[in-house]
Amino acid sequence: MNEADITQLWVYLSAKPLTGLTITLVAYAIGFWLYQKSDRNPICNPVVIAIALIALLLKVTGTPYATYFEGAQFVHFLLGPATVALAVPLFRQTETLKRALPVIAFGVLFGSLVASASTVILAWALGASPETLASLAPKSVTTPVAMGIAENIGGVPALTAVCVIATGIVGATLGPMVMNMVRLKDWRARGFAMGVASHGIGTARAFQVNETAGAFSGLAMGLNTLATALTIPFLWHWIFG
Repeated sequence: MNEADITQLWVYLSAKPLTGLTITLVAYAIGFWLYQKSDRNPICNPVVIAIALIALLLKVTGTPYATYFEGAQFVHFLLGPATVALAVPLFRQTETLKRALPVIAFGVLFGSLVASASTVILAWALGASPETLASLAPKSVTTPVAMGIAENIGGVPALTAVCVIATGIVGATLGPMVMNMVRLKDWRARGFAMGVASHGIGTARAFQVNETAGAFSGLAMGLNTLATALTIPFLWHWIFG
């Protein structure tokens, strides 16, 4: 098979919706295989590897992202049911949640404000524009909500989406290492920190390590989304007019 034949084959396959789905699953399978081979080293995050492989493939073949997403949207659709399914392990921790409710409420509110404020202050010190600052503020919550918040306060939703994904990947990759360095061993606290700092990607990582950590990460992700959606627009318009 010569290069022309390969090109024609790819043009044919790229027009099929299931090709995008297959590419996504294969890329993640490769990433997860490497993750296991590395003894679950957080640096070998399967999401990071899958994104890199897919981006490289699309770049090399010249395939538009929209064409790829026609098939990949099937996986994207499952994000909703997967998020709802977080309620199952969370329900198993009901008694623990009741006992820790005041701490959880304070932790979410404080974590939400620190995550936004630290990013905005650092970006402002580096000379970022007001539009960029507004785009960065909601970077620690799930993508659809973050984009809505950014649009409300004058940011660029597309830039926010990139920042959200980058935040999740960095948190899922470095979060466990940082918590090991500070000797944080309580799975509830570890999961909660991951959920507040790195939303869904961090929660997926927490579930890979420990079910209790995953349950508390899912709780933190949901509550942080709510807290950020309620506080950031109000504070932003109050401070910046």
